[in-house]
Amino acid sequence: MAYQSTFDDPGRDTNAFYRRTLHVLSDARVPFLVGGSHALLNYTGIVRETKDFDLFVRKAELSDALEALRDAGYHTETTFPHWLAKAREGTDVVDLVFSSGNGVCAVDDAWFEFALEADVLGMPVKIAPVEELLWQKSFVMERERYDGADVAHILRACAETLDWDRVVRRFDPHWQLLLSYLVLFAFIYPADRHRIPARVMSDLTTRLQQELNSAPSADRVCRGTLTSRAQYLLDIGRYGYEDARLQPRGTMSPEDAVYWTWAIEHVH
Repeated sequence: MAYQSTFDDPGRDTNAFYRRTLHVLSDARVPFLVGGSHALLNYTGIVRETKDFDLFVRKAELSDALEALRDAGYHTETTFPHWLAKAREGTDVVDLVFSSGNGVCAVDDAWFEFALEADVLGMPVKIAPVEELLWQKSFVMERERYDGADVAHILRACAETLDWDRVVRRFDPHWQLLLSYLVLFAFIYPADRHRIPARVMSDLTTRLQQELNSAPSADRVCRGTLTSRAQYLLDIGRYGYEDARLQPRGTMSPEDAVYWTWAIEHVH
């Protein structure tokens, strides 16, 4: 289903810009996946008006994508070196996503291996796998944006068809986050809680019980920074917790984290 965003400039067909972008990357033989609202629509049937158009690429192929778009007349930038680039033409923008803001959800070969064929804006493309879409959205818990409802709707629409083994592997070592969403799903949809496989709940609750029965962790880390770049800065700066995003626990360098934090107020 195609729709015209209400954020578009009057008289400008933003969908034509998106279609041209898909053609440019396809002609350049740069592998990409469509994500964002178009993927959510495919999996859940939810129509969402948005000014964003997300394309997922592997980091190794980002430079090829940016070169192809520059050659086609786009202005390109690597907005955040640890996860995001952009391509612009006038007021229209496409996001080229190769990881996530917290550095956890890197786009790897499995995203492409399990991608689905779909029609987006009248073009045959591949869309991001629902398992990876769920995984990435689960970490978004900002004050201004919380993707928990998207996660619940994905589970409601796709519980029986999800590759649960891959979902669990994706969330390790953040399995508590997955468990929290499954408990929330049972709260939101009590008549549907049985649709989450019992073996998955048993595995995760067993892990929880083992954790509760073990000694408290000596690792004074705050993993809240994996879910919000702003709301746990107090814990890092004032209370002395270690930042779970940073190497060696995470994938981000201190420079990545500083720029990602600075951008809260300065990059739009």
